[in-house]
Amino acid sequence: MKTYPIPMIPGPVSVPADVLAAYQTDFGSGDLEPEFLELYNRTEANLQAILGTRNSVAIQTGEGMLALWSALKSCIRPGERVLALATGVFGYGIGDMARSIGAEVRTLGLPYDETFHDWDAVEEAIAAFKPKMITVVHCETPSGTLNPLAELGALKRTHHVPLLYIDSVAALGGVPLETDAWGIDLLLGGSQKALSVPPGMSFVAISPAAWEIIAEVSYVGYDALLPFRTAQQDFYFPYTPYWHGMAALNAGAERILAEGLEACFARHERAAQRCRAGIIELGLELFPALGAVPSPTVTAVKVPEAIDWTELDARFRKAGLAVGGSYGPLAGKVFRLGHMGTQADVALVERALAVIAGAI
Repeated sequence: MKTYPIPMIPGPVSVPADVLAAYQTDFGSGDLEPEFLELYNRTEANLQAILGTRNSVAIQTGEGMLALWSALKSCIRPGERVLALATGVFGYGIGDMARSIGAEVRTLGLPYDETFHDWDAVEEAIAAFKPKMITVVHCETPSGTLNPLAELGALKRTHHVPLLYIDSVAALGGVPLETDAWGIDLLLGGSQKALSVPPGMSFVAISPAAWEIIAEVSYVGYDALLPFRTAQQDFYFPYTPYWHGMAALNAGAERILAEGLEACFARHERAAQRCRAGIIELGLELFPALGAVPSPTVTAVKVPEAIDWTELDARFRKAGLAVGGSYGPLAGKVFRLGHMGTQADVALVERALAVIAGAI
């Protein structure tokens, strides 16, 4: 389907009209016009409010994976140690990404239906391995889980780990996030989830300590963060700015702030609770194990044994419902409903549940 009548894909989400309107202006060159720099600065300030940070935010042209790669390559040299905390596809994948650039990686992994809770085990791994960087995924969308971050930030500070790297692409804007209070040095985000913007922009909130390491590593490449350290001050960006994408990203951020962060988080929680209650009422089984923290932005459901996922997906789509499958070990076993951004809507969830009831 080109357009989903009942959109519940866990990103990219349905884009609202005021965000789409940002693409209708025939913008000039962001390299030349001071209005672009003003927009960049305003967008950065809005993202800082959503992320709970006073750190500078490098805003890049590219889908959310760009932020994941740029933060690794800009901070880690071959042979340096990365501790990857993993509870799902992306957590394990970040460890693989770090290995691919020559890092010495140790992965502390859990099953895909769990979230971190044994902080003694995490602390032991940190103390024994002495990493330069700890990585973790805030919301594992393929599993529908949300990893706690405050405890990890405290351990990072206790053991003087230089860098804490958090992929919050699928959580930010839908859950409380305190980048500074939790000691996060590299907070990675993308436009296409709770911000309700097309998948064209990514960003990294960078602590002063991380900037010093970035300058020391001095990585050069399209995805390098270092040029953004002085880009606003010098009004000189490393490549032609995507003015339309920046305008859309700012519109998405302003939607959240106009609603109010607490109201936005509450809306996501209401949609998530109704979704999970409805799934249980239908006799289906939620994926995360008892005790795992589910994410307010996405719900994972086990595919019923009586029907193949391909057939079930076809039934959903015939009735106008688009959901996500899953990846890795969960492929074909789990489907996911994305109640994030514009899709964190109880009325939309009810429509989705009605289709699911008919399909099973």
